[in-house]
Amino acid sequence: MPIYLVRHGQAQTDANDQARSLTEEGKLAVHGMAQLTAAFAIPVAEILHSGKTRARETAEIMAHYLKPSSGIKEIKGFNPQDDVSHIATGIDPSTNTMLVGHLPFLESLVSYLLTGIRHKTIVRFQTGGIVCLDKAPAENSWYIKWALMPEMK
Repeated sequence: MPIYLVRHGQAQTDANDQARSLTEEGKLAVHGMAQLTAAFAIPVAEILHSGKTRARETAEIMAHYLKPSSGIKEIKGFNPQDDVSHIATGIDPSTNTMLVGHLPFLESLVSYLLTGIRHKTIVRFQTGGIVCLDKAPAENSWYIKWALMPEMK
């Protein structure tokens, strides 16, 4: 089963908003990505997000369209500079999970799952972007199944 890694939408600057909520542009982009994901009938059982406001807001928008059967939940160890190995070992490939987080964590997680190396650039996330990883049972290894970014140029 695939996992879906989502970078939060565009957020306010610290100067404008200490909590770094999503900007109006960020909300619109995430709504668009969520609608597109729903139109493709992407099955999501649960949405997990970091404790940061921008990740929670992105997860809530995604949940509105994708209707995950197990809902959304905040998880620890999923902040920008956290160690990816803790999350990587806890991923259940039998569940369609969406993880909403931040850079550099998401890019490091992709690198770690695909190569075992934390800091090798495999994919670049845009704000609001989604990368789908799946596990090849025969090789017991992860691969990029698809990626969808708000600005496909």
